[in-house]
Amino acid sequence: MSAGQRIDWRGLMQAGLHGLGLEPAVFWRLTPVELRIMLGREGLVPPLTRARLAELAAAFPDARKDQGDGGNRNDAGAASGA
Repeated sequence: MSAGQRIDWRGLMQAGLHGLGLEPAVFWRLTPVELRIMLGREGLVPPLTRARLAELAAAFPDARKDQGDGGNRNDAGAASGA
């Protein structure tokens, strides 16, 4: 969270105590991630699009066997115990 952002405690308490019906002690023991999951906020991540997949593929290209990734474990070296 950046310095300019503030936590909406009133909104979170409204959602947790009234929306989810949590008791105050239970609400205050939750982590922010747990509360987000309970509120269904984790499902708000947009789906992976072709454009985003292409972006990721360009940023993290697959390495070829001859470029030092170790190759396949079933190569001759592995079979001979090397």
